[in-house]
Amino acid sequence: MIVMETFYALYEKLARGALAGGHEAALREVEKLDFDPHQLDCLLNPKRYAPIWRLAPCDCGEGESACQGACPFHAIRRDENGNIEIDQQACTGCSLCVDACKAQKLTQSKDILPVLDVVAKQDAPVYALIAPAFVSQFSERVTPGRLRSAFKALGFAGMVEVALFADILTLKEALDFDELVRSEEDFLLTSCCCPIWIAMIRKVYGSLTPHIPASVSPMIACGRAVKQLVPGAVTVFIGPCVAKKAEAREADIADAVDFVLTFQEIQDVFDFAGVDPENMKEDLRDHSSRAGRIYAHTGGVSEAVKTTLERLRPGRHIPLRARQADGVPACKQMLNELMQGDIQGNFLEGMGCVGGCVGGPKRLIPRGKGALHVAHYGEAAPVRTPVDNPYVMELLHRLGYESVESLTQEDTMFRRQF
Repeated sequence: MIVMETFYALYEKLARGALAGGHEAALREVEKLDFDPHQLDCLLNPKRYAPIWRLAPCDCGEGESACQGACPFHAIRRDENGNIEIDQQACTGCSLCVDACKAQKLTQSKDILPVLDVVAKQDAPVYALIAPAFVSQFSERVTPGRLRSAFKALGFAGMVEVALFADILTLKEALDFDELVRSEEDFLLTSCCCPIWIAMIRKVYGSLTPHIPASVSPMIACGRAVKQLVPGAVTVFIGPCVAKKAEAREADIADAVDFVLTFQEIQDVFDFAGVDPENMKEDLRDHSSRAGRIYAHTGGVSEAVKTTLERLRPGRHIPLRARQADGVPACKQMLNELMQGDIQGNFLEGMGCVGGCVGGPKRLIPRGKGALHVAHYGEAAPVRTPVDNPYVMELLHRLGYESVESLTQEDTMFRRQF
């Protein structure tokens, strides 16, 4: 417990200093503290490390540690001193090891210092890309418009709802399904939005990789679009998910998002800066459909793609039959069943967190409450599907797409290489 207390004291001192003037001001704040140099380097240079950090030497005895046994990606090993090491390439940030560590010496990365540094320098516009799960995370009175104003108060150039790009990926996956699922034996493995699910298929069930639609996640699509429309922009994704930190670093998509923060991290920033989103003025831009907004809970992607497919291709002779898996154990079970030929369905949605993104490890409210708020926000959308969303076509035209169907063609913005 002492390890965590001293770490958080260092973290808060650095963050408050960074808000006053970037890295140099942050370092002045900790000159008189008795700090661990490793912890300081993690906080100042998070990209040198995996999304999960070991804060102090291990004392969990010999043999396989609890954190090693909890990791489904075999990303943890012991060094010559018996301390655990986390493989930066293998770690997905799923956070199961953090929950398993009884000594509380593992923690999720804190990336706010480099973000505050670029915001303080004002050398480039910095945009907050907010995940669909954001609804009511910062209290029920914090509307999207007030949250946008809160980011601007911190020095961000603006806030973009990633749900609009979930709309675009919904269209793409509906078109991919229509093109690729032509018989009763065909199936697609989705969702593109969950990095744990995608990493599990790629790293553990590699033979199934050809069944993943070649779509980037809404986070990556949003980051790439912002950078195309605002050359030189810095993009910061904010959501409940630690695994997004690992996703943003993957070689074929590392061009899109510069930094990833969690809801808890940005709440810390609001607290340290004395910014209360509840008391901000409205700065509202309502652009996403119901389909894009409901991505944040389990089953949302399946429902969004199904309703969009029915809108695009009514009466299709092979309908979309969805099955969902909720949490890492359920995802593994569903994939094992698929490998054994014991599964029904042609659209398989996996979510690494129970409840979907609203159940992410760095959410601010209980997942059930989060799912309810996301559902209400979806019902409040002015349109039901991205097909009916005029902002989708307006944005696609600005990005160089002539039609919805052009999303299925080779492109570099919404497609990745598996």
